[in-house]
Amino acid sequence: MVTKKHIVLISLLLLFFSCKKENQSTHLNSELLSLDSTQVWIKNGTDANLPLKAQKDFLQKAYESATSEPNDSIRLKYYSELSLAYLLTDSINFRKINKSGQLISQETKDSLILAALHWDLGYFYQYNFIKDSAYYEYAQAEKIYTALNDKSRRGRVLYRMSLIQKDIKDFTGAEINLIKAIELLQTVENNEQLFLCYNLWGTLAKSLNEFELSRNYFSKAAEYLNKLPKESINEKQNILNNNIGNSYKEQGDYLKAIPYFEKVVSTDSLLIKNSKSYALALDNLAYSQFKTGQMKISEANLKEALQINIQENYLDQIAMSRYHLAEYFLAERDTTMAMANAQVALEIAKEGSDNQLVLETLKLYPLLDPENAPSYLKEYLVLNDSLQEEDRKIRNKFARIRFETDEFIAENQLLARQRQLWIGIAIGLFLLAISVLIIITQRAKNRNLRFQQQQQQANQEIFELMLAQNQKLEEGKQSEQKRISEELHDGILGEMNGIRMMLLGLNKKIDDNAISMRGAAIEKLQGVQEEIRTISHQLNDASYQKFHNFIISIEDLLRNICNAANLEYHFKYDEGLDWDALSGDIKINLYRVIQESLQNSIKHSAATRINLEMDSTDSELKVTLKDNGRGFDTKKGKKGIGHKNITSRVNKLNGDWSLESKPGKGTLVTVQVPYQLKESESVSQINGKEKFKTVEKTSS
Repeated sequence: MVTKKHIVLISLLLLFFSCKKENQSTHLNSELLSLDSTQVWIKNGTDANLPLKAQKDFLQKAYESATSEPNDSIRLKYYSELSLAYLLTDSINFRKINKSGQLISQETKDSLILAALHWDLGYFYQYNFIKDSAYYEYAQAEKIYTALNDKSRRGRVLYRMSLIQKDIKDFTGAEINLIKAIELLQTVENNEQLFLCYNLWGTLAKSLNEFELSRNYFSKAAEYLNKLPKESINEKQNILNNNIGNSYKEQGDYLKAIPYFEKVVSTDSLLIKNSKSYALALDNLAYSQFKTGQMKISEANLKEALQINIQENYLDQIAMSRYHLAEYFLAERDTTMAMANAQVALEIAKEGSDNQLVLETLKLYPLLDPENAPSYLKEYLVLNDSLQEEDRKIRNKFARIRFETDEFIAENQLLARQRQLWIGIAIGLFLLAISVLIIITQRAKNRNLRFQQQQQQANQEIFELMLAQNQKLEEGKQSEQKRISEELHDGILGEMNGIRMMLLGLNKKIDDNAISMRGAAIEKLQGVQEEIRTISHQLNDASYQKFHNFIISIEDLLRNICNAANLEYHFKYDEGLDWDALSGDIKINLYRVIQESLQNSIKHSAATRINLEMDSTDSELKVTLKDNGRGFDTKKGKKGIGHKNITSRVNKLNGDWSLESKPGKGTLVTVQVPYQLKESESVSQINGKEKFKTVEKTSS
């Protein structure tokens, strides 16, 4: 949600400016240099009280002076200071200075400044929302601080890495880094950083819907906040109150959320000092008031928050305010105003790449425009699937970076312990590890290549099979069309022409013979009618009875869906029953019910195994489908379109169906429908009653 993003951004800015003084004193080691002209220009170039043009001129002079400095160590210190000065003001010069500084620090082996330059570059990428590159640079800095045993800086870098992992929903990785950061920062008693860590930890727990745990972490953050100087508490206290309020709001306890948002809004001069935070808290307060039925005051606050966001051009908060107003007007049944606000929210969210808000708004659209609900649902599903895939790719990339960092640290520790006595063995083991890694990597690549080739070959075979099936289907259509044409032309049309000529000849005759012949003509017309009815029935039956090889079709369905989702499946059916002898409507509707149930298991349950069993008695078919997924509370679960479709199909067959599920216990779907076979087929069924066949698939 947009609200969460802004809390994180505020935390980032607080951390950045709190670190700036330390960077200028310790990170740059500027006290070791004499206060020469270059340093004076850098200092003036970062003086916010000077005009922007004057700042740029001073920094340009400092850049030219630093570039011409012959001493590498002094030039490196200038570059480090300029890197921080250019960080948020001049991206081009920042990249030049940062790159040059890294090269010099590597040549001079100045690890502390190299780590600081990685840190600066990481913040630059994070500020520009290039998250993978930011995480990589922070990881490089953390490697160096680990080697230097600098616990304070390493803890702060780990915190910033956790922020990025939280944004990409790698909550487990974020918690791991946060725990490391807290352990390091507690040893140096950095209360401000510990407040930020526990505040972020509470936000992570809230994202995982562990609301009670999140508030415990926020309480821990408050303990460290109270240890800080009073002049630095207010703004952080507002962040904490807003987070606690959001915890209750997202839990649905809006009454408890309201007091925390009111504390933020009532902060002295907050609208003047930080209008963005004020508008954010006011919007949250108004939304909570709306959810508790305080409609009039909610509408006024929602509009006030929107007005502030529009005046200050806070585009992200404008989108959220518009979304909340759309919900409000929808509740008031003013669909015109609701649709107008929803459209603006969706447009701004798309422009700002706020995909989460796009999804939330698309979920609202079917209620606003029911006629176009399927198109909105399709757009929602496509976007949601693409986001999940993208998140998965990013998390994998971060895991590789984390693995490289851990491997680097482990190697350094090993070399530190065995540098003098076991250096030869260490080098040998290192080379062996590289060789094994190369072999394993090459084998993995070969396996992947073979798999891709097999998959491509299988896809080609499937494509050719589909072409052949389509060709046969087209030939069948043409043959059937020809047969119908011949039936109509040779049979019905000829009869009709004969009857017409007979009736024309008898048109003016009224004797008994003429009357008798007219009667014969009428009987022939009735015969033609019956023939037309017969052809119609044949066509209708063909449409239903074309569903051949029912069990094979079910096996194909299981195999295709489960293989695509990498699931194990177990299929058991009564082999004594002639399933293809079932009526067409039973086969079609049972197939669709199984298909819908499989899709629900894959989409919602996170299952790894599917069990499908098809049994029969003398008069009833029983189909059961069970998964080992997460399950859900059926009393609280919302019945969607899929459940309604299953109910409709089972009702068509005069059958019954049930859904059983509990959280953590998987889901069981049971369908029972009556059926009837011919006498010979019933006997076959009874004789083969104990004969079952089982199909299983195990994922690799």
